[in-house]
Amino acid sequence: MSSEQQTAQVTQQAEEFRATFKNLQDEVGKVIVGHREIINGVLTCIFAGGNCLLEGAPGLGKTMLVRTLSQALELRFSRIQFTPDLMPSDIIGTNIVSESEDGKREMRFQPGPLFAQIVLADEINRATPKTQSALLEAMQEHSVTVGRTIYKLEEPFFVLATQNPIEQEGTYPLPEAQLDRFFFKLNVGYSGRKDLAEVLRRTTEAAYVEAGKVIDGPALLRLRKFVRQALIAPPVQDYAVRLVLSTVPNGEFAQEATNKYVRFGSSPRGAQAIVVAAKIRGLLDGRYHASIEDIAAVALPALRHRIILNFEAEAEGITTDHVVQELLKAVPKQAEEAA
Repeated sequence: MSSEQQTAQVTQQAEEFRATFKNLQDEVGKVIVGHREIINGVLTCIFAGGNCLLEGAPGLGKTMLVRTLSQALELRFSRIQFTPDLMPSDIIGTNIVSESEDGKREMRFQPGPLFAQIVLADEINRATPKTQSALLEAMQEHSVTVGRTIYKLEEPFFVLATQNPIEQEGTYPLPEAQLDRFFFKLNVGYSGRKDLAEVLRRTTEAAYVEAGKVIDGPALLRLRKFVRQALIAPPVQDYAVRLVLSTVPNGEFAQEATNKYVRFGSSPRGAQAIVVAAKIRGLLDGRYHASIEDIAAVALPALRHRIILNFEAEAEGITTDHVVQELLKAVPKQAEEAA
């Protein structure tokens, strides 16, 4: 294939990606009012092949957003309502005794609701840590182990979880290892005056709107692969590396805010999330490469749940968002300035 043909193919794929992304935005926007940034963040997770955590007070449309998105994707959807009495087998499935045609009894695996492609883990922090951890293998390896048997989950597979703020009663904070498996953590805020009026118009009148199908599984997998082929220049990637390393206390690139407020910094998954999300942002902007600005724009949702603050930060009311914003100001864009 000649260079001209390769260029034309890449251009065509980039246009297909942007068109698909916009169509998904439009279909979700038929049901969900406002929250444009949250919708973009969830779609970024889907095209990056990552899981997404939505946090916000009850009634802000988190579950409705995920349900609407499942309508726009031709994938098998499953919803799991997390409660304190939920057990791991209720999610994964269990071996049951069944009778075969010849009358013999045998153990047969009965798959749980986790065996889908889009899994809505609703109010995930209302279940006990034992049940929360049942998702760990599925979120990372896309497989489930029951006894000595490993069951692969159908691709594409991703978990979209919602949770109420940790401060509310009857909730269990997610383990750090599980938080790290979420590509983005998105904070869902309250609607403004105009958006709330539109919500009332749509929900208190007789009209009913539903999102239409936009993309199926094979097409989504193909666009995921295309996204990862987007370019990132070494200096831009180095900025992402230095930004993530700046979250490690007393490290080579640690900043004042890090040493003062951070107990543990981000894992390498944070850098991976930033780079892939930056590539997606660049493609949406009509470029086939990620920029410094793209890295900075996606750093907050990629890092806010991967930084563990110390007691001093909690005492002063400092949040991880505040720390990340301070690091974005402090970390030099160019490597030579960091020398």
